[in-house]
Amino acid sequence: MNIYVGNLAYGVTQDELRDAFGAYGQVESANLITDKFTGESKGFAFVEMPNNSEADAAIKALNETPLKGRPMRVNQAKPRSDRPSRGGGGGGRW
Repeated sequence: MNIYVGNLAYGVTQDELRDAFGAYGQVESANLITDKFTGESKGFAFVEMPNNSEADAAIKALNETPLKGRPMRVNQAKPRSDRPSRGGGGGGRW
């Protein structure tokens, strides 16, 4: 299961995420999202756990739990096609 982790403190590392979720089962990957120009954390990540029951337990246990002083927002990640459009386009007058 792919898990979205938001509201992360900017000092949180991938290893700390892996450790936090690893307490509930096997963690396949922990990917901290960073700014492509600065390399700094954007404050969210995705954690992949292959066992759905372990992933559900981690979501229930870790949602709203503080990590480095900020309560994490933890839920099942939505597939890209299910997310609302962010708009875009430069629209000027025709």
